[in-house]
Order: sequence, then structure tokens, then C-alpha cells
Amino acid sequence: MIGGEGRKVGHEVRMFSVSQDEAAAIQKAFHESGEWAAVVELRRHFHIQDNVHALNAVRSIVRWAQPPQPQQPAPASPA
Repeated sequence: MIGGEGRKVGHEVRMFSVSQDEAAAIQKAFHESGEWAAVVELRRHFHIQDNVHALNAVRSIVRWAQPPQPQQPAPASPA
């Protein structure tokens, strides 16, 4: 959704979903430049006006871990 108008998160909305791409961009901004850079990145995707809510959302997103990749079975060794 880069370059788009973003999704509005108004005062009446308490929950929103974040795609893996959005989460990755927010996490990258956080690790490269800190919390407030991640808030800016979050606001590129979601119109969250309140700094406390934006910062809490960033902190939650940064704690997310990537889902584990399925392990490929080891090739059978010749007997």
C-alpha cells in the first residue's frame, strides 16, 4: 500500500490488522532508526493521530516474531 492514501483508523475503531509487509516495514524502521521512525512508518499505512496509541502499536508490532519456516525433511541417506 506504499504510495496509497492508507487506511483510516478513527477514534471509534479499537483494532486493526497489519499485513506482514507493513509489519516488516515498521520493524525495519524501528531497528534502523528507532521508535519515532517506526511511528512515522506506521502512519504511512494507518492514520493514527494519537502519539500514545501509535507508539503502543509500534511496540506491539516490533515484538512480533516471524512465523517459523517449515523445515524440509532431511534427505534419506543411502543404506
